[in-house]
Amino acid sequence: MESTHIQRLEQAIEPYKERIINHSLYKHIETIDDLKIFMEHHIFAVWDFMSLLKALQRRLTCIEVPWFPVGDANTRYLINEIVTGEESDLDHLGNRKSHYELYLEAMEQCGADTMTMLNLAEALKRGEDLADALDITKVPDAAKHFVVDTFNVINHKSPAIQSAVFTFSREDLIPDMFISIIKDLDAQFPKSVSILKYYLERHIEVDGDHHGNLALEMTSALCKDEDLVWEDATKAVKRSLELRIKLWDSTLEAIYQRKASRV
Repeated sequence: MESTHIQRLEQAIEPYKERIINHSLYKHIETIDDLKIFMEHHIFAVWDFMSLLKALQRRLTCIEVPWFPVGDANTRYLINEIVTGEESDLDHLGNRKSHYELYLEAMEQCGADTMTMLNLAEALKRGEDLADALDITKVPDAAKHFVVDTFNVINHKSPAIQSAVFTFSREDLIPDMFISIIKDLDAQFPKSVSILKYYLERHIEVDGDHHGNLALEMTSALCKDEDLVWEDATKAVKRSLELRIKLWDSTLEAIYQRKASRV
């Protein structure tokens, strides 16, 4: 049974989630070209989701040598179980792959541009500051703001707040409408959309169900029964959801601009 704190948080963020789930972006993804634009914006949320996940693992477990036990063993189990699924799941061919790598492969299959994301990764590997790397690689503005907020949570917030943002603003925001659209596109263009279809189905199967329950338990354990912590968590989740809405707004505008340019 869900705690009162979780119920209150879910009630507070419900309007934001409704705006995301019912966003008009989805019904405007009508062609492969539209889908490419969507993926070229969404990939940054896929990547920084993995970064947030690994930040939690770093804070809740020991990843140093020599090893010593850190924190609560059950919390260690919860985060490690989620990491295993996200970082080394099975792809459509039965090979081990992270969900980020699988998404990049789906982008390549449909002809979406992966270079901005890959260039960002390379800039960060070279040691560039995140803000500079985002500017240098010309990441779309809304995606840039989304990533900056995520890394603010990673760098300046407690594991409890990180866990809340991970749990309530990232895991269950794929509407049935979008799944239906992707299935329709896959039926028309199976050689372009089949990997994305698999990614989404896998996300629903693993992330939305099993991982969602693990994340809820983890957040409850970290936030405990502390009202102020839950208040801070609610604020952070709302901000993340607001920026997701702006990311979708920007993606839809990019689709409009492409269509207008072809008239």
